[in-house]
Amino acid sequence: MIVALSLLGYALMLGLAGPRLLRPDSWADRAPRLAIAAWQALSVTILVSVALAGLALTFPTVTVSGDLAQLLRSCVMAIQEQYASPGGVAAGAAGAVLALAILGRTVGCLAAGLARMAHERAHHHRILDMVGKADPGRGVVVLDSNESAVYCLPGRRRRTVVTTGALLALDDVQLDAVLAHEHAHLAERHDLILGLARALASAFPAVGVFRLAADETARLIELRADDAAAARSGRLTVAGALLAVAAGGTGNLAPSVAFAAGGSGTASRVRRLIPPQNPLGRTRTALGSFAVAALLALPVLVLGGPAAAAAGHNFCPGATASVSTSP
Repeated sequence: MIVALSLLGYALMLGLAGPRLLRPDSWADRAPRLAIAAWQALSVTILVSVALAGLALTFPTVTVSGDLAQLLRSCVMAIQEQYASPGGVAAGAAGAVLALAILGRTVGCLAAGLARMAHERAHHHRILDMVGKADPGRGVVVLDSNESAVYCLPGRRRRTVVTTGALLALDDVQLDAVLAHEHAHLAERHDLILGLARALASAFPAVGVFRLAADETARLIELRADDAAAARSGRLTVAGALLAVAAGGTGNLAPSVAFAAGGSGTASRVRRLIPPQNPLGRTRTALGSFAVAALLALPVLVLGGPAAAAAGHNFCPGATASVSTSP
């Protein structure tokens, strides 16, 4: 019971304190890749903590200080003791329902979201096959439209789409910058990252931190792609390219499963690119990476502490005894 309450308290603390530590006006915009990982770790850790709490209620943990036989006896006695009372049975049943419900809901929504994305991509690929024109030199598909749009379709059949309106609005340097932005989305598999965040928000709509994580992840992956493009073409070039794309289109051409260079939030992204780059720094980045790893590891350590303690003990005392007593 203590382990379960500790895990539930940990999940509640993360849900309340996490969004404040990752607010947009903090360090997150200076290190979007680390911030993306932090939001993912925060969401997964909350989910795992609650699921492990249910598991701890179903199967009580024991403290082991002996051999393997004592380990098994302790486990059996703890389970018998818990399920000998109506309260223990109720707690175990509630824990099992909680763990299975979280697992089933998460897997179901994630599978449904991935299937929907695959279906929409396949539909848009068929449209591009009919009306698009391949440009092998640039590695893009050109779509005849007066609207200025550049977007990419992730997945196994990756494609970057550029409209004729965008080709007219952008010079060669700006076009390279926008294409570098889209290539960053594809190379870093931002579709899977955003898919997980949106799946959790869809699975548990009443949990506000999951909705916030999905919104912030969508925003941060655009900042990350901007930084990747700026490393190649320069920050001011990327800012000018984003403005040119946004000024010439409404964003209606790109499907919901694509990553478009322009669209909502372009103005704030451009303002971020205009000042000189102010990175977080190696020391702070390393500390942040350690904190992300600690978020994920702590629930497992809380639940698996007894097992970790038992791992250092001798599980075969009989063999030692036989050696010492042999003539």
